[in-house]
Amino acid sequence: MKTKSQFVVCLRRSSDEDILFGKIYQTLVDNDAEKEGLLRIVDESGEDYLYPKKYFAEVQLSAIIKSAFAYKG
Repeated sequence: MKTKSQFVVCLRRSSDEDILFGKIYQTLVDNDAEKEGLLRIVDESGEDYLYPKKYFAEVQLSAIIKSAFAYKG
């Protein structure tokens, strides 16, 4: 299920403390979730959870920045 990751920026403004507006997050591939319009995000808790895809936009990062942001858990 989880084979690779990408990075997204949060576009949602809310009081939700698990995802923050303007912050870059790593996603984990979850094909079943994506079919439902969801992304598996490694959020502020350090765990991965499902969030609506519309809350995020994909961003392209250089290799060195990807390495710095990559989830090590």
